[in-house]
Amino acid sequence: MAEVGQVRSHPPSDQEDSLPVEKRPRLEFPTTDVAGEDGTQAATSNGHGSSRKQAKKLARKDKKKQKHILPEPYSSDDVLWRDVMALLGQDVVNHALEEGSEWDSPFEFKQELEVEVSKLSSNGDALALAPAPHPPWVIVAPFALPGEKISVRVYRSSRLHSFADLLSVDTPNLTLRDPTRVRCKYFGKCSGCQYQMLSYESQLDIKRNVVIKAYQNFSSLPESSIPSVLPTIASPLQYNYRTKITPHFEAPPKRAKKAREAEGFADSDTKPDWLNIGFNQIGKRSVMDIEECPIATPVLNEALGPIRENVINNIWSYKKGVSLLLRDSIDASATEAVSPSEALDTLSAALEKHVCITDHKSTVRERVGDKIFEFPGHSFFQNNNSVLVPLTDYVRDAIFPSSPALSPEDHPTHLVDAYCGSGLFSIMLSPHFSTVAGIELSSDSIKFATHNALLNDLPAGKCTFRAGDAANIFSVVGDFPPERTALIIDPPRKGTDEKFIEQLLAFRCKTVVYVSCNVHTQARDIGMILEGMQKKEGEGGKKYVLESLRGFDLFPQTAHVESVAVLRLV
Repeated sequence: MAEVGQVRSHPPSDQEDSLPVEKRPRLEFPTTDVAGEDGTQAATSNGHGSSRKQAKKLARKDKKKQKHILPEPYSSDDVLWRDVMALLGQDVVNHALEEGSEWDSPFEFKQELEVEVSKLSSNGDALALAPAPHPPWVIVAPFALPGEKISVRVYRSSRLHSFADLLSVDTPNLTLRDPTRVRCKYFGKCSGCQYQMLSYESQLDIKRNVVIKAYQNFSSLPESSIPSVLPTIASPLQYNYRTKITPHFEAPPKRAKKAREAEGFADSDTKPDWLNIGFNQIGKRSVMDIEECPIATPVLNEALGPIRENVINNIWSYKKGVSLLLRDSIDASATEAVSPSEALDTLSAALEKHVCITDHKSTVRERVGDKIFEFPGHSFFQNNNSVLVPLTDYVRDAIFPSSPALSPEDHPTHLVDAYCGSGLFSIMLSPHFSTVAGIELSSDSIKFATHNALLNDLPAGKCTFRAGDAANIFSVVGDFPPERTALIIDPPRKGTDEKFIEQLLAFRCKTVVYVSCNVHTQARDIGMILEGMQKKEGEGGKKYVLESLRGFDLFPQTAHVESVAVLRLV
């Protein structure tokens, strides 16, 4: 038996309120007899009082308990639901919906069972069918692989599926699983990584399948409109790549404060047992203590130890929980009093010493290829620096395909970078365009993107950053010739919206490259673009086609996949 997970003991009842909601046992509310707090029958001497009121109160709680909330569209729960339906089959799902039994879990809280894994969900969890004689139902468990027989313990049930802790892998899939690949002592407990036991080639294959399923489930496009998904582009680094981590911890609990007060406020150099500084435990909202993270850069791991010590020494001063910030940054002091044109050479000569930034307001500096970017510690910037050159090169090659059928006159001369952030794509691709415009709603992002253009000594006026109005975002590039313009879209996880897509269809630029950290909302948006173009087919005689789809592995060892979709006006 290959032990993978830890058996979690259920805390005593007086600690039950501290459990996260999904870990609490179901509460059964009586419909007739109502027990008092001491276990005796609650009754009233006057015959018409509290028992009836308490019964009504419990009935209201029961009704509230029965109110089931469907997952937010395109959320991780919604993505999982699609995988659950696919495993059960549409006929089974339809039957349960018709009967109204889709919420009637056959499993009790903490019930243990053995199952065989059928497939992986797009979120990285294992999916298994409940064994006979149970009705059709799916068990969702972490850290297991297809074909494995596992022992699990159910802790929460949802619509036609239940979530379970992995207790053990009883029959491992030795073709896929190799425990010697695991580099983290917290793997199997920490919620950060899902795939460390897999070969990297297997991880890339799994992520390609996530892109395939996303377009099948969320694009609403016919299969003929979706090209074969290309192999996932690997990250040059599979460990020590993450340039930002945010470990967190909780403030001292009341019982610990009372105990310290009783001891005369005596402090100790040792870390209290209740203090955990790290990341969430899988399937729980509780923090587990993490002293190092193998996917984080060496600079961050070196800084984590002293930061943890500082928290331990000052823990009693915290009134509430804190999320720490650790960002890998080039030491900017190496280029103080240096002009932008000299900055890159100076940095190269200084071998770019790296430091850990912990202040949300401090400026972080990163190199991508031969360009330098600066941005506030609190703002978004891709957290795997090693893959950014392959990513931006791929986007460039998508805009300028090496096809003998295309003459230089066919190539775009203008670039619009929507959701441009600190200017990554705008600045990296600026040498290939005559005019570049980055569009952002955030004035802070525009400020830093403009600064980065100066920092990299770009010609004045070639690359500008403009504040876009969400209701008319393309109005700020109204002077760009659409037939010679390429558009890059790199939105947040929620994707774009109908207004943006309507404006995109009206603008009708030659090429659209959609980069997404959420392939499911990307699939939805691409479907809306193609469907919207179909309605406008009579206008101009051209339409967008989905030319290519490809995943990028920005977060090795995890289930996350970035996706790049290329649309061409033909």
